[in-house]
Amino acid sequence: MSTEARSVSADGTEIAFEQSGTGPPVVLVASALADRSDTTKLAALLAEHFTVINYDRRGRGASGDADAYTPDREVEDIAALVAHVGGSASLFGSSSGAVLALRAAAAGVNVDRLALYEPPFVVAEGDDGPPKDLARQITTLLAEDRHSDAVTYFMTRVQGMPRVAVFFMKLMPKMWRNLTGLARTLPYDIAVMGDTQQGRPLDPAEWKGVAVRTLVLTGGKSPAAFQRAARALTEILPQADHRTLPGLNHGAVVMAPKKIAPQITEFLKG
Repeated sequence: MSTEARSVSADGTEIAFEQSGTGPPVVLVASALADRSDTTKLAALLAEHFTVINYDRRGRGASGDADAYTPDREVEDIAALVAHVGGSASLFGSSSGAVLALRAAAAGVNVDRLALYEPPFVVAEGDDGPPKDLARQITTLLAEDRHSDAVTYFMTRVQGMPRVAVFFMKLMPKMWRNLTGLARTLPYDIAVMGDTQQGRPLDPAEWKGVAVRTLVLTGGKSPAAFQRAARALTEILPQADHRTLPGLNHGAVVMAPKKIAPQITEFLKG
């Protein structure tokens, strides 16, 4: 059974979350174009072992937002949730949410352990990264109120989704309406990623504050760039391991939570 509540971030923004289960606390950090509904099944599985905080990142779902955005505000949101559960918690993040979780740990939020699924760093020249003008393209589309086009652009040009797959998604009105409703937060995830998708090695100084035990998971069906990114991250963190899960791809947190939950549970309880 879960209960819905709100915490107040440092800038006064209310952050909505669902709390379920008992045990050591873990906060779930969503990816781009996702809110807590995308991790409901994963939260239920983890709640058998942990106190799970499944929250809406700012600007999404039932959470509030502010006029000005920086990734620091989202780090403060995580800090408020960690304070709510007693002052320390583990974090699980997927895709850009994994990078946000890393930024929270690097900034000094009291994190016990980090479990990450496919942080989308682009660390090798030749690996496909987002367009150089991604931020400008998305900002322009949103300013023109072309939210559907912004989602399409992000899915095809950043996530590498085939256009035919996006076409069929548009035939599911509820799903597409949810996605276009989240489009306004795409610049947030672009800011969270910063300059880490330029085909250059990660800057160890940027992540030197991450001293906790970290597990980086990747899917065996995902592009090799995710494996390279995971290995690069584990090489610069002092207590990090990488594990590849056969048969999974980048959407596994939503599509295959039963295969990911045991990995998270084993790591956080170990």
